[in-house]
Amino acid sequence: MEIKEIVNHQKDFFKTQQTKKIKFRKMYLEKLRDIIIKHEELLYEAIYKDFGKSKFDTFTTEISFILNDINYYLNNLNSLSKPKKVRTNLANQIGKSSIHPEPLGCILVIGAWNYPYQLSLSPVIAALAAGNCCILKPSEIAENTMKVMAKIINENFPPEYLYVYEGGIDETTELLKLKFDKIFFTGSTKVGKIVYQAAAEHLTPVVLELGGKSPAIVTKDADLEVAAKRIVWGKFLNAGQTCVAPDYLLVEESIHEQFLETLRKYITEFKYSSDSVQYTRIINERNFQRLVKLIKKEKIYFGGNYDEKKLFIEPTLLNNISWEDDVMQEEIFGPILPVISFTNFNLVLNTLLELEKPLAAYLFTQNPEEKEAFTTKLSFGGGCINDVIMHLSNDRLPFGGVGNSGTGSYHGKFGFEAFSHQKSILEKSTWGEPNVKYPPYSEKKLNWIRRLL
Repeated sequence: MEIKEIVNHQKDFFKTQQTKKIKFRKMYLEKLRDIIIKHEELLYEAIYKDFGKSKFDTFTTEISFILNDINYYLNNLNSLSKPKKVRTNLANQIGKSSIHPEPLGCILVIGAWNYPYQLSLSPVIAALAAGNCCILKPSEIAENTMKVMAKIINENFPPEYLYVYEGGIDETTELLKLKFDKIFFTGSTKVGKIVYQAAAEHLTPVVLELGGKSPAIVTKDADLEVAAKRIVWGKFLNAGQTCVAPDYLLVEESIHEQFLETLRKYITEFKYSSDSVQYTRIINERNFQRLVKLIKKEKIYFGGNYDEKKLFIEPTLLNNISWEDDVMQEEIFGPILPVISFTNFNLVLNTLLELEKPLAAYLFTQNPEEKEAFTTKLSFGGGCINDVIMHLSNDRLPFGGVGNSGTGSYHGKFGFEAFSHQKSILEKSTWGEPNVKYPPYSEKKLNWIRRLL
């Protein structure tokens, strides 16, 4: 069956109203949970083939997120789907007002390769929970994970409800020519613009989860041991191939050398090596070569070694970095951490204000004034104070970008809302209405209208 035909079948199936039933949604969410658990070993094998990701990292950063998402919606779907009563204004008395969440229809989810399960299936789960049909197009770059998702889903779900479409750029281009009720894309800003332009042809709303250069600021008032430990973990998780990883460090000058040494200590302690089960390789040759070019020998403080055959790049600290260096011109998306020194906290915030808004930002300090300035002055998708990345693990927080780092958000109730239309309903009584809004008009009626409105 061609993809156009499958999309049309999904549109027809949506019109049957089946997906709007809470029992139907829960049944298939439970089914998805069960097949993920049943085929967990297959999922581990596929992702290891793609870029050497361990079972531990795959479970903690992918499978656990997916299962938690499913459990969240199973536990909260009744309340999320329930119409919300709101206050009715004086002009509409006697009446009652309510907001009814309704599914949008047929959704296209385009996943990313760096967390191929989580960033593909989490939005799919939210879309299904909201009552939609869905086409998932995983990234072809992580080919084995794409194939295993297609296998376990397409063998267990009716294609008119949920279907995984395999392929590369050509297949994605064909998909984008079709009309969907919403498109959810995770990936680069460059490709995000292409998706946005294609969606505009059909006036299709989009959620774009993009990226950017996410800063981490470390001031002299930080707990340096905690800061270094958490930054090293967050930066080199998945070999730096994480959209919300700290892209570069801004370290106050008075602690600069001390902090570099503390970073070095934890990189050594965590035993990242080409043979380590807790360290991922680079996804492919193209990304490997791109990253290697960013490692300037004269800037290396620690690391810098790599093995092309294994697609391994050692965790690397770059020092004496300026804003003009090549490594500061684009999102790194790899295990390279540039460090820039600063002397004035407020001035460095002003510098960040001149840059594109990142997907994430992080601050390490115990200073209340610095926390307040960071929170209120900078604009970014989301972030942490005294930690990195972990804001993603709280399903009560929305996850999404702003400006160049994306539009729209999801996770928890925000995912449900991303794939729902909030339909407003005003129900009026058929008695007790004054004639003040009906012709013929008069000065007296105008005075009454002024009071009512």
